[in-house]
Amino acid sequence: MKAAVFRAIGQPLAIETTPDPTPGPTEFVLKVARCGVCATDLSMTSGHGEQWPLGTVLGHEMAGEVVAVGSAVTNFKIGDLAAPMSFVPCGACADCLKGEPMWCAGWLGGSGGFAQYAKGGNLSSVKLPENVTVNDAALIEPAAVGLHGVRLSEMKPNARVLVIGAGPIALGTIFWARRLGAGPIAAAASSTRRADLAMKMGATAFLTAGDDLVAQAADALGGAPEIVFEAVGKPGIMGLALNCVGKRGTIISLGFCTVPDEGMVPAVGLFKEVRIQFSMVYDVRDYALTAEVLGGSPLPAMITDTVGFDQFPSTFESLRIPSRQAKVMLDPWT
Repeated sequence: MKAAVFRAIGQPLAIETTPDPTPGPTEFVLKVARCGVCATDLSMTSGHGEQWPLGTVLGHEMAGEVVAVGSAVTNFKIGDLAAPMSFVPCGACADCLKGEPMWCAGWLGGSGGFAQYAKGGNLSSVKLPENVTVNDAALIEPAAVGLHGVRLSEMKPNARVLVIGAGPIALGTIFWARRLGAGPIAAAASSTRRADLAMKMGATAFLTAGDDLVAQAADALGGAPEIVFEAVGKPGIMGLALNCVGKRGTIISLGFCTVPDEGMVPAVGLFKEVRIQFSMVYDVRDYALTAEVLGGSPLPAMITDTVGFDQFPSTFESLRIPSRQAKVMLDPWT
């Protein structure tokens, strides 16, 4: 099969012919229809912070058709359309069996979706509802991250919400916050490139983050935000969230920052009695609900480009600098 392989920091992904995967007992093999590029794919091949091992096939935002199943798999069959989670768990431990495979201690590996075929776990994947196309279903993974964060926030009806960031995770968070009963929602980013998308997802205001974001957010929301979702994952953003959130408010960290962050002053949180909650991807409930809702949602508008293997290495590298792209998909069959 063809696959995009991470061979060296500072070099484009290499398109190579690699062996087709074979399923273990609790796994299935997916013929990948689409796989989205995630910010973690970019950050973990950048040479800064945590990095994927050289030789890795990246890609975890995928959907496709089941073409082979393991000996213990009874809930998927050949021909099913499915969306796996971003990792392949053991499928047998207590965490897997209770629908929380992200806590599985026996992960069997990553998904490897930048390829024509990849593996999924039988207890960490969902079948696609009839109203979700296989091409759009690769959005389930990033959208489920946003749902999990909104659930963890314990958001009350009409809560004032600030989302820092305007990438796919932030956009999915805005969508779920609006759908689950938020009041005014302000999105804040360093530029207005994705302002239209943020408003389509349900934001009521779009702010350009800067030194006056605390005042801007309070003005746009009619008071300090009760919940701040941090969806950037860069040093200094948690400190900004801490400054913005109101007294006894909640910060949900969705960003993936793998380097030390010295920009947060704990005393600011102490005087406000702030709750800070880190969010670890999603569970099976989040995935299933996202799949169910996606058919009637505006999320497909997030897909701004779809490319084949011939353009993929250069397109992947181009995403390392700011652009108007939201979600870029690989079609491994073109």
